[in-house]
Amino acid sequence: MFRLIDSLAFAVGARRPKRVRRYAGLAMLALPLVAGCAGHQPPSPRAAQAPLHVLTSGGFTSALNVLAAQYTAASGDPIVIEHGPSMGTTVNAIPARLARGEDADVVILARSALDDLVAQGKVAPGTPVDLALSKIAVAVKEGAPAPDISSPEAVRKALLAARSVAWSDSASGVYIQTTMLDRLGVAKEVRAKGRMIPATPVGQIVAQGDAEIGFQQLSELLPVKGIRIVGLLPSSLQKVTAFSGGVVTASHHPAQARALLDFLSSAKAEKAIRASGMEPAPHKVKP
Repeated sequence: MFRLIDSLAFAVGARRPKRVRRYAGLAMLALPLVAGCAGHQPPSPRAAQAPLHVLTSGGFTSALNVLAAQYTAASGDPIVIEHGPSMGTTVNAIPARLARGEDADVVILARSALDDLVAQGKVAPGTPVDLALSKIAVAVKEGAPAPDISSPEAVRKALLAARSVAWSDSASGVYIQTTMLDRLGVAKEVRAKGRMIPATPVGQIVAQGDAEIGFQQLSELLPVKGIRIVGLLPSSLQKVTAFSGGVVTASHHPAQARALLDFLSSAKAEKAIRASGMEPAPHKVKP
């Protein structure tokens, strides 16, 4: 490098012909570029945009798949989506993933489970926001006759008549196992032939013929092939679950995480939320 500088200085000082002096001037202008190659390089714009890691439960998955693509197209921020139940003891359950320190910026899950994570210090206070309201639906295998579920008494008869029953190990299933069966007076009979399904979508169990009738969030049953969705539980038996998002306390990108939640809770997200089988949460609707 020093030899190059000396040669250029000589070329300029010795009054060489104009062409030589012009080449020397160009070389001097190139020196900062040469020096830059030997030092630190500025990060590329894409390298500076680290992906946002989102952990979501099944109820919001269909909507998030659509909305994440829209958000990335508009903002340039890439999003990595991982899945897990809102609760339960499976290895992929969102609380378990946070407990073992998995990288995450945003979590989306049932509101009751999110509130527990705030109390545990895993989700930053003041960041939770309700995104969608989800209802429980009933499904049977494709081609099977649809049972009457138009009233609580009809649901009771359908449960007693079914040879096997399945429900999830997340918010909807916990309600069915601990509340609805008791309310209908069939807890003993149905629990004996029913089972709580961990991690796997209930619709898949029904499609495989491993359960004659299944209960889960409508938004989780809609994407499953090979089943017939009979309909929603009657309103007097229905359990509406709020799916909510929050910023993980250990997030390396809290500002970007908040921006994503702002988008997911805005009017721009309503169409995808409705298409997934849920209703937008009735909080302050952002433009």
